[in-house]
Amino acid sequence: MTAPIHIRGKRFLVVGLGTSGLAAARLLVEQGARVCVNDLRSEAELGARAADVRALGAELVTGGHPVELFTAVDHIVVSPGVPPLAALTEAERAGVPISSEIELASWFVTGRIVGITGTNGKSTVTTLIGQMCERAGLPTFVGGNLGRPLVEVVGTPAAGPEGVVVVELSSFQLERVTHLRCHVALLLNVTDDHLDRYTGFADYVAAKARIFERQGAADFAILPADDALCREAFEAQHTPAVPRFFGRAAAGSDQGVGVVDGVIVDTVSGLALPTAELKIRGGHNVDNACAAALAARSLGIDAAVITAVLREFPGLSHRMQHVVSSRGVTFYDDSKATNVGAAVAALDGLSELDSTGGRVVVIAGGRDKGGSYAPLVEAMRVRGRAAVLIGDATPLLRAAFEGEPLPRAEATSMDAAVKAAAELAQPGDVVVLAPACSSFDWYGGYAERGRDFQRAVKQLAESGGGQP
Repeated sequence: MTAPIHIRGKRFLVVGLGTSGLAAARLLVEQGARVCVNDLRSEAELGARAADVRALGAELVTGGHPVELFTAVDHIVVSPGVPPLAALTEAERAGVPISSEIELASWFVTGRIVGITGTNGKSTVTTLIGQMCERAGLPTFVGGNLGRPLVEVVGTPAAGPEGVVVVELSSFQLERVTHLRCHVALLLNVTDDHLDRYTGFADYVAAKARIFERQGAADFAILPADDALCREAFEAQHTPAVPRFFGRAAAGSDQGVGVVDGVIVDTVSGLALPTAELKIRGGHNVDNACAAALAARSLGIDAAVITAVLREFPGLSHRMQHVVSSRGVTFYDDSKATNVGAAVAALDGLSELDSTGGRVVVIAGGRDKGGSYAPLVEAMRVRGRAAVLIGDATPLLRAAFEGEPLPRAEATSMDAAVKAAAELAQPGDVVVLAPACSSFDWYGGYAERGRDFQRAVKQLAESGGGQP
């Protein structure tokens, strides 16, 4: 595929030397661009990545974001973790085009792109669709916000006309796309998140809705059947894409995938899978399974393949991952619940406790991302035993739970949090790490936080300390 702009010999600035920034710089160098990489961190802090940039033959500017650098190039590629910058604003005023790494990669893809966005469930749905495509024998690439930079697809069979590119897309990545076209675009849900970055919820929703922006009449927009906000976000784009609906509320919907009497049903493909046969737990994961099944069917994948993947998929690490059950208490790691909506979904997914009498002890907190904790408080009213508050958001969570009869504890380390949760739990209860916050106060990411939780839980259970 020919890129929509001329690259060879042009001056490109890559902002942000993370994994995707380095991958973008490498691609641009391979395409003959003159590349400079800019990062706020010092060269010493960047370590091996700085050396990798030098090895590419690219220039490296560190320690700040000089406006004169941003306004003197032909094109800027921004990594998803880069916040709004004054230098980017000045570059826009100077007429310098600015693209995301996702946008850059899309210039070199001739096959079908499946884009998945939403506040929660993206990684699970992306992985499911990717596995369905692979099992169907299609050249497949899975990446994006899930972890693997999309630019790595360039030159692979998946980027060709017979391939499928399955890409998880964050709102940050969608902010600066102009040519990206998704043959299948999924908007799973939208709840409060990243309000520390956006001026308001409407701006966050608008960023998500850009996934539909360039869809045509031969493309599909996949939406939750019971979510008017998602439907309005799609309709606001005024694209001719065909809308299709998924989820527990989609039963009987035309061209949709829903749930009838505990069975995931797609009357078009013939899919009929009892939800009890899913290894992933919770009503939100039933919705995720429906969304993935509908996307796969929209790609022409057979119901037998879809069924096999849904039956076998064990879930992803740090997404309601069982850690240990000991002395009647079960511990789950849902460190990926980095916003309130995800934490609430985790608690709602434990509806089986309603019949056993068990309750939930939640460990919540981290770096606040804006938005209200009221939905978490409400969910804990329904099935909560106690709450353990951690991290920088402790004062905000304390205020949110003020006046609630729910027992609470506060902890300044994960070991202390796990010990407090175990002591508050009763036999038949569940302890869940569902932080409702990002991890960047104590940890480098949600996976590191989840691993530390699992370590603390196993250590406590082995020692016989606390309730376990």
